[in-house]
Parts: sequence; C-alpha cells; structure tokens
Amino acid sequence: MSFPIPEPFVWDDSFKVFYENLDEEHKGLFKAIFECAKTPDNAGALAHLIKVVGEHFADEESMMTKANFADLATHKQVHEEFLGKIKGLSTPLSDDTVKFAKEWLVTHIKGTDFKYKEKL
Repeated sequence: MSFPIPEPFVWDDSFKVFYENLDEEHKGLFKAIFECAKTPDNAGALAHLIKVVGEHFADEESMMTKANFADLATHKQVHEEFLGKIKGLSTPLSDDTVKFAKEWLVTHIKGTDFKYKEKL
C-alpha cells in the first residue's frame, strides 16, 4: 500500500494515532527526516534521527506490550529492520535514501501504526 508523501515533509492531522505522546514523537520523526533531507551531509542530523527513532520505537513497543497488542512481534520486527538500516547509514545521504526514509515513515504510520488505534 502506498500513501502520498507530504511536501513539504511535515506531520499533519492525517497522521494522528490519537495517543498524544506518540503523535508528538511522530512529529519529531518527520522533523528529523526533514533535517536529514535539508542537510544530507550533516552527521549530527543523522545521529539525531537514529536517536529519536530508537526512543520512539521503544515507547511504542512498551505501550503495545502493556496493552497485550496482538501484532507486537511483527510490528517490533519492522521497527528493528528500519532501525538497522538507518544505523548503517553514513553521510552524505543520497536522495534515494532520504526518499526511502520519507516513504517508510508515511507508510508505516498510515499502514501499520493505524492498526493499533484505540487498542493501546
């Protein structure tokens, strides 16, 4: 499933999962990817992206665990794969890499995270 990539690349209400902490973290992920896109040679921006992604995934998985969310194992595996990919990156980031990150985030929120709405 494919979803349109917002341009400029910013979070909007169409990405709401209706958990305030997760929506705020998703906003931060958009900002971090936007910074990487704006300054693809900035290693600090990439390091920040990796940090906020890891923290967000841990928070989301913790909420899923507490709620006994049925799809936790699959969701966690998807998180681990993405985090592994971005941890393996180095600057300068290619346009294709930035496009991948944008597409992944949009698809993950709207195609995967939306499955936990009202279940956590």
